[in-house]
Amino acid sequence: MRVRTRQPRSGIALIIVMLVIVVLGILAGAFAYSMKVETTLARHATFDTDLDWAGRTGVEVAKWVLAQTMPGQAGQSGSFMYKWGDYGTTNDIVAAVSLNNYEVGDARLSIGIIDLDRKFNINMADEVILRQAMTLIGVDAAASSTIIGSILDWRDTDSNSQLSGAESDYYEGLDPPYYAKDGPIDDLTELLLVRGVTPAMYWGSSGGGVPPVLNRPVSGMKSVFDEPTYAVGLVDLFTPISGRLVNLNTASSTVFQLCHPNIDENVAQAIIARRAGPDGQDGTQDDMPFRSPQELITIPGMTPDAAQALGARSNTRSFCFEVTISVDMRGTKRDYVAILRRNGPKDIQTLNLHWK
Repeated sequence: MRVRTRQPRSGIALIIVMLVIVVLGILAGAFAYSMKVETTLARHATFDTDLDWAGRTGVEVAKWVLAQTMPGQAGQSGSFMYKWGDYGTTNDIVAAVSLNNYEVGDARLSIGIIDLDRKFNINMADEVILRQAMTLIGVDAAASSTIIGSILDWRDTDSNSQLSGAESDYYEGLDPPYYAKDGPIDDLTELLLVRGVTPAMYWGSSGGGVPPVLNRPVSGMKSVFDEPTYAVGLVDLFTPISGRLVNLNTASSTVFQLCHPNIDENVAQAIIARRAGPDGQDGTQDDMPFRSPQELITIPGMTPDAAQALGARSNTRSFCFEVTISVDMRGTKRDYVAILRRNGPKDIQTLNLHWK
């Protein structure tokens, strides 16, 4: 006779109940998160127009600051002593204006103004400048020729490639394919599309990352593990928008070295020490900004040919500026970026305005 025992089912029932509770909890959490996102989007949509007008107001404030700090007479210069400098100490009418907490209605603005003439214009860089840039960055000599030729091919208007360059026939063979621009560079990130240029070469020590549209493998690009750590990057040396000449009073040590092989780190630092004044700090009251490129010959270690070469590629004023505006309106935040060109105190153009 076979005796059947009854199987206990309480354990299985408990497991089923726990699974149901977990699933319901996950669904409730997902619903709550979705509602939070929807609420945030609705709030942003409500403030959308107000945020845009607040951002535009920040641009107008920046224009007013630039108009007040426009060097007016021959011999006057643009330097870090002005409000748009990195430090911005000044005794003029702009001194009382706080750009870090500027109130507009319900919005609070944080406005930053940086001149673009502190870097070399990539569209004006010839083969000599580009080769010096490769040396400063630390690019292997074998790869330099390809990069230099490809940058020149990217900018020129013809379809004839340099000896080591690349035109559309090369880029069309990539995945995905694209064309060489064959025109001036409008955004420096275009260099990430140029043959041989890697993200490490582009960003260098400034860090950052690759914009999503460019974050893809490119044929022939080295692995980041095969590359050295570059001291500087292309982004530290070049800009696509400027007054075509480097401002001696705001340029960095590496930008000075870009202009002539005889300008090494010591000479470049001597230029900065000269403009910084006795305290050796840019943007303070004892600054001694250059009034003319002709003063370069007085810099210790500066050779006549180096002074002439740097003088031909520099001035003492800034004409193009990047303005960043961070808007905070009752907890809703948005960042704007504008590019301005200052032709005169009453003629400041907005070349570009967008929000991130």
